[in-house]
Amino acid sequence: MRKTMVDVSTEDGVADAYLVVPDGDGPFPGVLFFMDAFGLRPRLYEMAERIAERGYAVLAPNLFYRSARSPVADTSNLADPAERGKVFAKLMPMMQRLDAGAITRDTRAYLDFLAAQDGVSPGPDAVVGYCMGGRNALRAITAHPERIVAMASFHGAHLATDEPDSPHLEIPRITGEVYFAHADHDHAMPQEQIDRLEAALDAADVRFRSEIYPGAEHGFTMADTAVFNAEAEKRHWEKLFELLDHALPTPAR
Repeated sequence: MRKTMVDVSTEDGVADAYLVVPDGDGPFPGVLFFMDAFGLRPRLYEMAERIAERGYAVLAPNLFYRSARSPVADTSNLADPAERGKVFAKLMPMMQRLDAGAITRDTRAYLDFLAAQDGVSPGPDAVVGYCMGGRNALRAITAHPERIVAMASFHGAHLATDEPDSPHLEIPRITGEVYFAHADHDHAMPQEQIDRLEAALDAADVRFRSEIYPGAEHGFTMADTAVFNAEAEKRHWEKLFELLDHALPTPAR
């Protein structure tokens, strides 16, 4: 695989990102990989590479580029719950800068960058997001339904709040297929929000699956944190590849 750090020009600056493209001529379908709050780090590189091994070109941008280049925080001790909480608190201001307008503009730049790479298909693409990345992935597919045909959110946060800018309010714009994996008893995505999200998807006649992972905590896919759940992480890979393989056939399939 071709693995490299790249710079992506956006309307608001330059986003550093991790790009992984499979070996071969392609063209390989593009997948945007939206990070969790702790930013680009070895665990996310590993995850992006696993998706690329499946036959996809993956771009994992630093969504916090307006605030700092990667690494955006010291993530060496996320397995300690107390340290994890301290890091999260420091990153909160960066998260708050990512409004719907910023994600809409950035996603357009990320898609254009991917499409311009050698061996990468010009589209359509998919997007996968984790934690806050799930929220931003939902914003991405609703903002660019003509370019993104599949979206997966794992332990996504605040997807269907009662705020006037809640991401679920734009669900009628989706024309592709979406998948949501919710952690059991997730403080960032309680049952009332899951119900609200599913009701919006049903009303808009969107092709979707929304599942609760029993016993899993918020952030369960992240092997470098205290909330990692190996069984739930395995299930997440199965569901993600099921979605991608159906929506974006690769040269090998």
